[in-house]
Amino acid sequence: MGERPAGRGAVRGHVLAVDSGGSGLRIAVARAGGGTGAPGPVSFASDEPVRTGPAGIDATHLLSQLLPAAEKLGSEVGADRYVAVCVGATGMASLGDDLRARLPAALAAAFGVHRLALAADAVTAYAGALGQRPGAVIAAGTGMIALGTDLTTAGGWRRADGWGHLLGDCGGGAWIGRAGLEAAMRAYDGRSGGSTALLARAEAVFGPAAGLPGMLYPRTDRPAVLASFAPEVARCATEGDAVSRRILRAAAGHLADAAAAVCPPGAGRTVAYTGGLFRIGEPLLAPLRSALAERLPRARPTAAAGSPLDGALAIAAGLAGDRLLLPPDSKLLQITRPAPG
Repeated sequence: MGERPAGRGAVRGHVLAVDSGGSGLRIAVARAGGGTGAPGPVSFASDEPVRTGPAGIDATHLLSQLLPAAEKLGSEVGADRYVAVCVGATGMASLGDDLRARLPAALAAAFGVHRLALAADAVTAYAGALGQRPGAVIAAGTGMIALGTDLTTAGGWRRADGWGHLLGDCGGGAWIGRAGLEAAMRAYDGRSGGSTALLARAEAVFGPAAGLPGMLYPRTDRPAVLASFAPEVARCATEGDAVSRRILRAAAGHLADAAAAVCPPGAGRTVAYTGGLFRIGEPLLAPLRSALAERLPRARPTAAAGSPLDGALAIAAGLAGDRLLLPPDSKLLQITRPAPG
């Protein structure tokens, strides 16, 4: 498996992909060349998220999980080396300095890796959703970010939002949940704009409304707690609550605004949506399609073709075969390649 690819021909060996996020770590190994008849990837998942500290994402903690899992997966497929690796991580753009400093040497020492992509999770989400095509991707779960590219070095990546629940993430799960809980508290107070349906659901989920501030504000996982209420907003919208429907229409507008900000010009560009938020289904997807048609009438909206882990595998395979078209970026997609000669 340690053989190097020859130009743009067939690539032998295996690639390693990593998806590190708030819900844990996912790792996959697949044949670099892929193709019809090739065995599917083998994978590993951990529910333990990689820690962050003063230096950002903790490279030591990531490696403590990654190296033994990669060795075990390699033994399952008969590989002791990897021709290319892609590590995608939430926070890579702003908190990835420790990873960028330490992972290239650590992976080279462990597995002879000299082709490495360190990617923001939005980039692996893009690659999983669209592959290596120009367009835009809305990635939404607890938070929200939109990313687009025309695949040129000059154009690079366009990013919108992803600024966290205090400054942005507009239309994401935490945004929807917070709006729903605000409407519940308005109903509790007797103010206009409230929803008795959302108040009932808030009290069923969290307890008496008057206790919500004391329960919510001290939580270090406040965005996730807010986002946990987003499905309740969708449920109330499905049952006919007008306030919940307005919240989801507003969320869809924010998502479409972000897509419009990053989608490269040109007719027929694809706009994909990916992430756990979209599991709430038509209560959000229907207004999102309408908002995209209004803001990007020449674009084609679509569900994601694959997951961020699929995207990391695609990036690693493209890097292995010198077929990676996604533009490099010092923060979003850093590429380490072997020196010539």
